[in-house]
Amino acid sequence: MIPDQIVAIVPAFNRADSVAATVAALLELDDVSGVVVVDDGSSDDTAARAAESGARVVVLEQNQGKAAAVRAGWITTDAPILLLVDSDTGATAAEAVALIPPVVGGHLDMSIAVLPSAGGRGGFGLVKNFAANVLKQGTGADFAAPLSGQRCLRSEVMSALGPVDRFGLEVALTLDAATAGFRVGEVEAGFDHHHTGRTLAGFRHRFRQGRDLYRAGSSRIGHRAMLRALTTSLRAR
Repeated sequence: MIPDQIVAIVPAFNRADSVAATVAALLELDDVSGVVVVDDGSSDDTAARAAESGARVVVLEQNQGKAAAVRAGWITTDAPILLLVDSDTGATAAEAVALIPPVVGGHLDMSIAVLPSAGGRGGFGLVKNFAANVLKQGTGADFAAPLSGQRCLRSEVMSALGPVDRFGLEVALTLDAATAGFRVGEVEAGFDHHHTGRTLAGFRHRFRQGRDLYRAGSSRIGHRAMLRALTTSLRAR
């Protein structure tokens, strides 16, 4: 176990191109005690690059998805506060500094980063809008960045997370945190990350994301609420 105050957990799959810069940026933050990179079955040099950059590395032999990777990193530390940062944020991972004060100061139990608009580099927003409507159904609150993977949270919030697969992590975290009575809020932060855009690979990614989102949401708020969220999203197109 790592006896630290704030530890960053970085799930990574085939991100040898960016994980070193991500780790370096996080280790430069005064409040961050350490970085745990979870290599989620990568076939490249992700683990080696992360270790060379000063991270503690956990290797999953087979790809298990983002939710499992984050859990695998979480159980290696007893830090009371966690940063969840995607491995493709590179040098902009330093923007995580904006997420820390609301949690350390006791104003929030989980802060969620609202990133600058991706413009034409992103998709059409259907999955994002669907996620926002799911959270509206489940919490009654509006979220600008329902799928944001950049978060600061108390370890107790992770403890409240129920079963979830792969890309359902972010929506499940928010729903379970709200159900448990934790305070959740959004903070603007200038992260950037790799964009899959309006390519075939991008659409495949968003299909998988939407599938996992539906599974996570339906197990928490029920199929009827999920269908209402989906209908609202489609009508808005």
